[in-house]
Amino acid sequence: MDNINKRIDASNLDLQDRVVTIKRVTKVVKGGRTISFSALVVVGDGNGYVGVGLGKATETAEAIRKGKEDAKKHMIYVERNENDSVYHQTNGRFGASNVMIKPAPDGTGVIAGGAVRAVIELAGIRNIITKAIGSNNKNNVVKATIEGLKQMKTPEEVARLRGKDVAEIL
Repeated sequence: MDNINKRIDASNLDLQDRVVTIKRVTKVVKGGRTISFSALVVVGDGNGYVGVGLGKATETAEAIRKGKEDAKKHMIYVERNENDSVYHQTNGRFGASNVMIKPAPDGTGVIAGGAVRAVIELAGIRNIITKAIGSNNKNNVVKATIEGLKQMKTPEEVARLRGKDVAEIL
């Protein structure tokens, strides 16, 4: 993908957000316990743009806001085919989490678990089959899904890399 290293301007996109998880974190210090919150947030426009971010603060609302801002900074664009699915099968890995992503015909719907589903739906993918393998840590599963979606290539990109016509590949 040509736009992997380019920053996507989220200000002109109509973004929706979904909180995947909120964790209560306790730090023991000399004076007692300090409680803070960590929020994993996914943002997307439902039309190919999606991002994930992590926010940490002493209040949940502030952690979610920070997570949204972080997600807007780390957005990617996902190419979809005419069935609102992905072009080919791929695996995304992050840490001990592995997410298998397979294209599906029209009418299949989104077959995905909770953490993967948030990313897939906000990216605007309507027909897909996924399976999370290995660790089910939500942070790692979401990041593995993003890694898998980053690897997607369109038939045009594959043809260009091989020096052929799209018709020769299909």
